[in-house]
Amino acid sequence: MGVMQTVKLGSTNIRISAIGLGAMPLSLRGRPPEEEALRVIHRALDCGITFIDTADAYCLNEDDKHHNERLLAKALDTYLGNTDSIRIATKGGLLRPHGDWTNNGDPEYLKKTIRESFEALGGKNPLFLWQYHSPDPQFRIEDSMAAVKEAVEEGFVQHVGVSNFSVSQIERARSVLDIVSVQNAYNLWDREPERDGVLQYCEDEKLTFFSWGPLGGSRRVHQLKKIPVLATLATRKKTSPECLILAWLRSKSPCIVPIPGASRITSIENSIRSLDVSLSPDESKMIDILNKL
Repeated sequence: MGVMQTVKLGSTNIRISAIGLGAMPLSLRGRPPEEEALRVIHRALDCGITFIDTADAYCLNEDDKHHNERLLAKALDTYLGNTDSIRIATKGGLLRPHGDWTNNGDPEYLKKTIRESFEALGGKNPLFLWQYHSPDPQFRIEDSMAAVKEAVEEGFVQHVGVSNFSVSQIERARSVLDIVSVQNAYNLWDREPERDGVLQYCEDEKLTFFSWGPLGGSRRVHQLKKIPVLATLATRKKTSPECLILAWLRSKSPCIVPIPGASRITSIENSIRSLDVSLSPDESKMIDILNKL
């Protein structure tokens, strides 16, 4: 693996790795033992990853809240290399009652969980990027984001992003405070960002688009190897179907940063190799037409 490619975060001058580590699989049901999880994170850092995505809700249930954030804090504390350039983005606004996923955009709750994330991630520096995990229809976006703005003003948060937002919802959030990024699902099966205008909006407004679930999630990633077009193209280019998909996503727009999840060292190593894959326009079109799988 060569020198890690980097991109700017939104319109800031801060550069992050062109591909991130999605840390969610390290804290959900079936998660690896802590020592193995730490090795996965450390290997990602060794390979040049400087952007890691987490959330307060990456845990088993409400009793386990902030598990992933604490894990990442421990990983950085125990890493033998330099961590000055490592940027951790977290999210808030979802609850995990009995392992379910439910919204909570109550401004008072958001202020509380932001402070808890701040403590879980070390309690020394502002959260690099805090993202509103998903809009809660029971609360006005403007009211929820006002609580986030307060956290920024109090020094708990440096930059703000949103997740699972439509264009109109992004604009409502931006009417309250600056937004540097949007994190929505985007993969071979979920092409909504191409149709709903979010991807184009991010490109026009110089917002980073973080693609979550870029390989389709744990239930679909294994299907990639069974798609003849991808298998043939991967063999021809001496790479893997997963690398092809990540390279294809990045080719869709310069504002895209995929954040594939990983719970094994081999997974994150494979994802990073996608940065060495280039696709011709014809090859990208071959993948484009697979959207009706």
